[in-house]
Amino acid sequence: MSTLPKNHWVNLHRSMLPAPVAGGFRMEGYWIWCGSVVKGEDGRYHMFASRWPKNQPMHPGWLLGSEVVRASSDTPEGPYHFEEVVLPVRGPQYWDGRMTHNPHIKKIGNRYLLFYTGSTHPFADPTETLKLDDPCVIVARANKRVGIAVSDSVFGPWKRMDSPILPTRPDKFDNLLTSNPAPCVNPDGSVLLMYKARGYNPPPYIGLLHGDMTLGVAYGQTYQGPYRVLQDDPLFPPQVSLEDPFIWNSGSGYEMIAKDMTGNICGEKYGGVHAYSTDGRHWDICMGELAYSRKVLWDDGETRLMGNLERPFILFDDMGKPTHLFFATSDGTNGFHDATQTWNMVIPLKRE
Repeated sequence: MSTLPKNHWVNLHRSMLPAPVAGGFRMEGYWIWCGSVVKGEDGRYHMFASRWPKNQPMHPGWLLGSEVVRASSDTPEGPYHFEEVVLPVRGPQYWDGRMTHNPHIKKIGNRYLLFYTGSTHPFADPTETLKLDDPCVIVARANKRVGIAVSDSVFGPWKRMDSPILPTRPDKFDNLLTSNPAPCVNPDGSVLLMYKARGYNPPPYIGLLHGDMTLGVAYGQTYQGPYRVLQDDPLFPPQVSLEDPFIWNSGSGYEMIAKDMTGNICGEKYGGVHAYSTDGRHWDICMGELAYSRKVLWDDGETRLMGNLERPFILFDDMGKPTHLFFATSDGTNGFHDATQTWNMVIPLKRE
């Protein structure tokens, strides 16, 4: 068990200021997701996000149509304006040749590291509305892997690797896919990398091909790897169902926020969980503590229950203090299933 005190961290929930209605990043005609932000060499703020056309449903349209893009703003709050496609399609022969998603930007020295999920499939672009049981969707999901692209400038060019940094492992919990990278770059340049995984359901397949989502953690002595998964079993037992972790080094250990899939940990379904660890492998979860809520106070004075509040990302200042909290969000009442708009929102945090 870890020994990092529970009062070590900044209470994000109590530190949240009203979210700017006009802030964040959205694009007409696109679903927007997965925002992470870095201050560029130009002194401006750059958001790396996912987008895909709204001619397909939000889910599972992302599995075939998502691409990583960059948007910029003079301030962390935004609004962010589209600049370019960063990781476009590059052919089905590449592991990430047909889809890029889940971008998470980091800067180490003067180098930018872009962790992301990629996938490929051999099918033509869909002309009909996608469904979860479409063969192209099944193949694209099964080919999801975590990779990294590197650049000496926030403007690129980006060097993409020919292989993922987190391949699947036969007979382990991550034998089907790896995705949702959550990297933490340590002061010595090593990387603790948390990720989402699924395994195949044992044949004969009745219902879904894949099993429940789980979390794993890997370690690389440098960002280039190789990355070694630190355990053969999932990070948490089945009753702890978490998604979209964000982890950081607090100086005396690691901390994490993540989405509570059931609400049995933080008290709110899809609300935020907080956990802490001294080694990145053994985590203590703060039971009953709500790190963030889907009930968001906006700067127009309204409090709204968001359909989604996912892919959390914390922006830190040069002193290591958290300043802004970013989320992928939607206007739905049943998550993304009935959403008509998705965008990346930002919540400023009080300075201590």
